[in-house]
Amino acid sequence: MDLGIILETNDPERVWNAFRLANTALDADHTVEVFLLGDGVEAPDLEHEKFNPHGVMLKYTQNGGELFACGTCLDSRDLEADDLRPRSTMDDYLRIVEDAEKVLTIG
Repeated sequence: MDLGIILETNDPERVWNAFRLANTALDADHTVEVFLLGDGVEAPDLEHEKFNPHGVMLKYTQNGGELFACGTCLDSRDLEADDLRPRSTMDDYLRIVEDAEKVLTIG
């Protein structure tokens, strides 16, 4: 299955759970693409005593998951693109939605 996940939150537990799902789907040989939108572009910077958003995101990319980050959302927060938030566009977002068999929005 091709799974698209739209992540629109900077809540550490929601980010952690979204990427736990993404990693589980990759482990089950599904294709997964995650688009960070709005507050979601802050996800790589999150720290929490119980949850490890950065760690599950890193695992996701190391396991071949594709990651995209809204360039406009990065700019509005004065954030730089990096490996865990590659600058992307609405064209990328649209392609993910069009190509995915299932799309989940987590916000």
